[in-house]
Amino acid sequence: MKLYTKTGDKGNTSLASGTRVSKTHPRIEAYGTVDELTAYVGLIRDTSDDQYVKEVLLEVLDRLMTIGGILSFEKVDHGYKIPQIISDDFTYIEAKIDEFTAEVPAMRSFVIPGGTILSSHCQIARTICRRAERAVLRLSEESEVPEQCTQYLNRLSDFLFILARKCVKDANINEIPWHPRVD
Repeated sequence: MKLYTKTGDKGNTSLASGTRVSKTHPRIEAYGTVDELTAYVGLIRDTSDDQYVKEVLLEVLDRLMTIGGILSFEKVDHGYKIPQIISDDFTYIEAKIDEFTAEVPAMRSFVIPGGTILSSHCQIARTICRRAERAVLRLSEESEVPEQCTQYLNRLSDFLFILARKCVKDANINEIPWHPRVD
């Protein structure tokens, strides 16, 4: 089987059910942005030296693939066997947020992103995650989308933020608090 099909050369692509849509369709934008996020989280995983973080990120990557799969169908159709986001997925990510939050100093102000390359990658992934969440929310305004998809993305952006803070702490670097200049 060849990787290229030429069927998308005129700006259309197929959803998982076979329905053809424009590559600019909100559904393609939504799962394409989730795909971008998935690739970026993979980069974070490959950049990390922490085996535990790598295991956590592998779980996150699996959930992101699940969300991409869900979004690739134009409607919720229980006739298709696709994985789902379940309550245990929320329990897991929330537990990791709580665990990593306990490891870092309490926030007294906003912090300026950065500190380490890994932390910066986490912050970029957080912003991609927020964009993916917005794309999925836009899609949900016109199509049926399981709310677990946006809820998981919302939790994941919090996770990526706290992971960025953990990376700075693990590198023994001080976060830079943001002190806005105001009159």
